[in-house]
Amino acid sequence: GLVKNITPYGVFVELSPGIGGMIHISDLSWLKRFNNPNEYTKVGSEIDVLIMSIDKDNRKLQLGHKQIEEDPWNSLEDTFPVGSIHQGTVIRKDDKGALIQLPYGLEGFAPARHLRKEDEKTINIDEIEQFMVIEFDRNDKKIVLSHSRIWEQAKAEEKNAENKEKRAEMESTKKAVKNIQSKVEKTTLGDISVLADIKKKMDTDGENLRNKDE
Repeated sequence: GLVKNITPYGVFVELSPGIGGMIHISDLSWLKRFNNPNEYTKVGSEIDVLIMSIDKDNRKLQLGHKQIEEDPWNSLEDTFPVGSIHQGTVIRKDDKGALIQLPYGLEGFAPARHLRKEDEKTINIDEIEQFMVIEFDRNDKKIVLSHSRIWEQAKAEEKNAENKEKRAEMESTKKAVKNIQSKVEKTTLGDISVLADIKKKMDTDGENLRNKDE
């Protein structure tokens, strides 16, 4: 069909003289979200459409464009599971966060607090960085991303490793101290035993001498 008019809500397409319908802005693309349909098409352009419903009384057609292709979100979850990391480019940014262009034409949203770098600076538009998937909603066609989570987790893992190493060192030190204490106790007990034997021998010798004198 031929694009005859564009409104903030959709695109009016003429299929033949006197027959046409509207493509709602949400039915233009599976993967991209537009602020205005003119970001996707222009008046006078040709566009493929699928007739989704017919309103005979008002002689209106509801058209779709993205429905021509199968919904890719059904398989994207395998490529972008929660916790996976992907390279992305900031293509739009405001106070709430940034729109990130990901591989395969997918777009994700990174909230403002998740744009913080390790040096405390904030990722700006057109910058290319690594982003972690922290939410994937196939039904709402939404993917939420975080750059901060990557280095925060790395720091947390490093700290945990250090704590484990310190605990291992402490356990090793405790065992060494116990071994030393055990050896000291054994030595002390041995000394006491030797002294007892000497005293016993001295007592016996003394008794023998007394018997001889008598």
